[in-house]
Amino acid sequence: MDAIQDINPVLQLLVVMTLFSLLPFMFCCMTSFLRFAIVFSMLKTAMGTQQVPPAIVIVGLSMILTFFTMGGTFEKMYELGSVPYQKNKDIVATITEGSKPLKEFMLKQTRENDLEFFVELSQKEAPKTPDDLSIWQVTPAYILSELKTSFEIGFIIFVPFIVLDLVVANILLALGMFMLSPTIISLPFKLLIFIAVDGWGLIVQGLVTSYN
Repeated sequence: MDAIQDINPVLQLLVVMTLFSLLPFMFCCMTSFLRFAIVFSMLKTAMGTQQVPPAIVIVGLSMILTFFTMGGTFEKMYELGSVPYQKNKDIVATITEGSKPLKEFMLKQTRENDLEFFVELSQKEAPKTPDDLSIWQVTPAYILSELKTSFEIGFIIFVPFIVLDLVVANILLALGMFMLSPTIISLPFKLLIFIAVDGWGLIVQGLVTSYN
């Protein structure tokens, strides 16, 4: 960061504009969007409705829930980042200060063993406080932790649907209907049960409250 700070302001602006191209990556991998998108995709696969809801709906719902769960974090990022920029137009200080709330959010969701692994891998002096951690150490640990958490939730979602598939398959086998796909028969029952227990509401509420 110090090296960038010594660069001509025009070149600093060029570097920042280049960093803006990474915003989609940051939004997908450094926010709660990662967990929402994976869990909803797994839910669609578990139910066997490959085309419903469409991918654009899954992405849209994940984005809306991301802004809902991280609204406070985004506001803090803007407030902290705007101070140095309004004072002396220092873009590097703006990015440094503005990224602190995001790093704090990621640390709350990161598993300790994942964070320790990347801190050791960086071969730097062990940080004494969370503030000493760089965002480059926190980000990969956060992504790994979110992937683990998302797959754990996905496993829990998969289990009841697999059980229903097995029950339907055994019934069809007992009736001698070997040529009929169990998935086609079990799909209406999956939808019926999912609607009866308010599945979407339960999953969305569980995911949102997991960040509070």
